[in-house]
Amino acid sequence: MIVVQNVKGTYDFFGRQQVLRRKVQTTLQTIFELYDFDSMDSTILNELDLLTSKYAGGDEILKEMYQLTDQGSRKLGLRYDLTIPFAKVIALNPGIEFPYKRYEIGKVFRDGPVKRGRLREFLQCDVDVVGIAGPEAEAELMQLAVEVFQRLEIPILLKWNNRRFLSEVLESIGVPTTELLSVMLTLDKIEKIGNDAAIKELVSKGLDSQVTNAINDLIQLENPTFENVSSKYAIEESRGAQEVQSLQNIIQKLGLEQSCKFDPFLSRGLSFYTGTVYEIFDASKTFTSSLGGGGRYDAIIGQLVGRDDFQYPTVGISFGMESIIEMLENRSVQQQGALVTVIPIGNTIAEALKLAAKLRTSGIRTSVDTSKRKLKKSLATASSKGIRYVMLIGEHEESLGKVRLKDMIEMTEMVLTIQEAISVISSSRP
Repeated sequence: MIVVQNVKGTYDFFGRQQVLRRKVQTTLQTIFELYDFDSMDSTILNELDLLTSKYAGGDEILKEMYQLTDQGSRKLGLRYDLTIPFAKVIALNPGIEFPYKRYEIGKVFRDGPVKRGRLREFLQCDVDVVGIAGPEAEAELMQLAVEVFQRLEIPILLKWNNRRFLSEVLESIGVPTTELLSVMLTLDKIEKIGNDAAIKELVSKGLDSQVTNAINDLIQLENPTFENVSSKYAIEESRGAQEVQSLQNIIQKLGLEQSCKFDPFLSRGLSFYTGTVYEIFDASKTFTSSLGGGGRYDAIIGQLVGRDDFQYPTVGISFGMESIIEMLENRSVQQQGALVTVIPIGNTIAEALKLAAKLRTSGIRTSVDTSKRKLKKSLATASSKGIRYVMLIGEHEESLGKVRLKDMIEMTEMVLTIQEAISVISSSRP
């Protein structure tokens, strides 16, 4: 006997849950398009070589990738994010005009640990822009993110940093080039594990004690603003510092400094980020998982087209749908059902279906009750579902070329032509 169950970390969504998910998706899509991003739908199945390439997701994500082999013995994988498939699209279509701005809302798959807000099959919502090297690209995406969460009524803190700047800081205190990424990943966890645990982890990496002490001085800074960090390590004129300063100036002019805070230890785990990185958190700290994140990744597309020496300036941000839904799940949402139910009386089912088609053509959400129950029960069902109008069509109404329209709120009834009924129903819609 087959045990019917969902794969761990996967869920079916319907009813109230799906209403909430659609509401969030619609909000995101509306804002993405207001910012002039075009829709994209990339492939779920990809060549394994693409997904495991040098500038792909990094060792941690690759361990979680679903891998498979097709009937032609080709090695494939399910996409674990929307970034690499997007980079592939740019690489395969050299005629795309830059700057190119795209958004995509689609399923991704990771065979990782399951916890609150983290599934194995989940929806990602990404926006990316290719062809803008300056900080205005990052600033617009940060502006977009703040607006998204304002619309969703979620207070957020968007933390941001620049990985080039952090590398320059670490190099100035003696961290070997070969250890930069490893040290950054440890610093990225400071808020979760604390300073002491971070230092222990750095010691375990075999770093020189002098370097470890210098890193300890860095993370113990009382007010680690960009100005304080850059002046302490005398790198105000470095490339990374100039990038941070330029973006910070725009953030201040946009009035986003309360929502967007500089964090010199943020680096994000993915190895492909080359400059600015950011991550979004619940400002109330009641929800600890990330609500979104992203950054600049200028090297991926060049790598995919075999041009390691050529960069396609690219920056993007991803919104964590499952985490957002977790935060909103206790809010009341109104499930939008049919506005009209058409009930055939007697042998008028064909006419009822014709009437429903006319209502739908007019943009009115319509159901047809074909249960053949007693009228009293059908009316009670419509009322319990919050359906405002019931349209009755019997042989008498059909012979007159009219319908009987019942308003379940006003408790009125009228005999009208179908066009008159459509006019009444349409005028009552919000």
